Amino acid sequence: MWAVPDPGIFEVRAIGVVSSPRLEVADDDWGEVLSTIELLHPFGEAHLQGLADFSHVEVVFVFDRVDPTAVVRAVRRPRGNPVWPEVGIFAQRAKDRPNRLGISTCALEGVEGSTLRVKGLDAVDGTPVLDVKPYMEEFGPRGLVRQPPWARQLMSGYF
Repeated sequence: MWAVPDPGIFEVRAIGVVSSPRLEVADDDWGEVLSTIELLHPFGEAHLQGLADFSHVEVVFVFDRVDPTAVVRAVRRPRGNPVWPEVGIFAQRAKDRPNRLGISTCALEGVEGSTLRVKGLDAVDGTPVLDVKPYMEEFGPRGLVRQPPWARQLMSGYF
């Protein structure tokens, strides 16, 4: 008899790794950071064919330096700021989230062989990359974007 896998558990593997001048996890000043993503075997140059025609990419990565026991399971104030409201982890983009996944839209500066050069990727050196997707305007928001004032304050120095 075949075992039925748990439908709530998924296996993923890194497709690449980040090389960045940023060695420490930090909350701000990512806008000018130039990084590379080197694809891992069995992925290579052919998997990036056509990607250079896009100006931006979305990078899905793992916050691998977050201790799984530090994952937030309750509401909290973003960055511990007492003037901001308590919100759940899914109302934030914090690194210590249940699956420790990050996603960032960054400028694609170039593609060389099996390496992507990107600007504005908020992932530190050695971060595992799970996926890279071309950014297409049609996948962006439709209509007006709404966010609370605290979120705009939080992001003021991020990029």
